[in-house]
Amino acid sequence: MQSKKITKGLLIVYLLALTWIIIFKLQFSFKDIDHLRSVNLIPFRGSVIVNGTISFGEIYNDFAFIPFGILLCALQQEKPFLKKFIPIFLTSLFFETVQFVFAIGASDITDLLANTLGGVIGMGVFFILSKIFKAKVNKVVNIFSLIGAIILVMFIWLLLLSN
Repeated sequence: MQSKKITKGLLIVYLLALTWIIIFKLQFSFKDIDHLRSVNLIPFRGSVIVNGTISFGEIYNDFAFIPFGILLCALQQEKPFLKKFIPIFLTSLFFETVQFVFAIGASDITDLLANTLGGVIGMGVFFILSKIFKAKVNKVVNIFSLIGAIILVMFIWLLLLSN
């Protein structure tokens, strides 16, 4: 039970950090956020080839959502795939919608797909970890998540010092 509380806390920290990254674009002031409102409903349009070269920028979205899939699975191991998939998809959709509504970023179907794929990859990572670590999988996930949270706090601290 204690492990689940720690996992919930780490999930909250992760979601706050993800919100800061996606919605606030790593800015500490609202005035520093670019005001852009656009929607792209054609998958991978303009995001694969940039200035005549292949861009792998969408891979960052995959990586950003991998911890979400891992932490969600740690909290909901007994639930079926779809009950874990839907919150990942809806969270990504929420971020894309907020960006459009508040004109603070480009809403892009490619981002929605990449974010969701990252969450599904995280679910797969948790599955593999659960086969390796069996009953101790939540403890392992919490340790690595705590390390990630500490690194994130240090990164934010460095950003604050440099501003």
